[in-house]
Amino acid sequence: MKLGFFNDWTLGVVKNDTHIVDVSEVLEGVHAHGAQELMTLIIANFSKLKEPFEKLVAVSEGIPLEKVKIRPPLPRPDQIFCMAVNYLEFGQRPMPQIDAFQKSSDCVIGDGDTVRLDPDCNATIFHHEAELAVIIGSDAKNVSQKEAMDKVFGYTGFIDVSARGFEPGGRTSFFQVKSWPTFGPMGPFIITKDEIENPHAISLHITNNGEERQAFSTDDMAHKIPECIEFITRIAHLGPGDVISTGTNHQGLGALQHGDQVQFTIEKIGTLNVTVDDPARREWRRGVDEEMAARMRENDGTSMGMGERK
Repeated sequence: MKLGFFNDWTLGVVKNDTHIVDVSEVLEGVHAHGAQELMTLIIANFSKLKEPFEKLVAVSEGIPLEKVKIRPPLPRPDQIFCMAVNYLEFGQRPMPQIDAFQKSSDCVIGDGDTVRLDPDCNATIFHHEAELAVIIGSDAKNVSQKEAMDKVFGYTGFIDVSARGFEPGGRTSFFQVKSWPTFGPMGPFIITKDEIENPHAISLHITNNGEERQAFSTDDMAHKIPECIEFITRIAHLGPGDVISTGTNHQGLGALQHGDQVQFTIEKIGTLNVTVDDPARREWRRGVDEEMAARMRENDGTSMGMGERK
């Protein structure tokens, strides 16, 4: 099942990948303060809601997807964790040390929205990073790899927008690089775990202004989803609706700048479109960042500065 919000944050289920059905009547009597709380409640209680959703979808025509505004499925998650340096760059690099960072939930935007490159951010380049994000379905702390997939509710697409190339020698952090508002396009929908037989065989594809950029599969992931969940829950307590974004393959990574039209397609989930706005109208080399790609093939992930062009 694919779940999401559309128009004025109406809850919908996608039908036949062409229409979306308003299923909000199933939730009559459910009180939630906003879309995020509502989706969290749905995730936590999905075993009771799945059948009523399915019955309503079966007898409803729905609205064509092209006639609605798709919203981010998790507009403000309680927690977003991102895996750092978690791809083998098509098998061309050593196994990196497992690592993660937290990203501000204020970063989330949805399909048709705009990534804003803040003029106060003194980066010299901004990158797109296509990622598969895992949605947690229940409380999770100190979860073993063996039990990890039982904690997964589903998956969505995520673009981890990153600011890089800060002043040499300056102090930077993942927070400074990753957590600016609008730096987390998400969606277009959440697909439930049962719809994806193998999350480590999903293709991801980004174009920018029609130009091919990233194109890779999650089979290149260094630390697989169970290991990521084990690592993060050893430290943090996760709950329904929390997000773990699993990292990116940096081959094909490229710059974002004013006026760009970015299209991110993730297999089985759908296509996410965003535009880019830079009030400062900064410019840098277009196309694939080959220097960055080479650096990531050669680096083991232990010495990469957070403000460098990682």
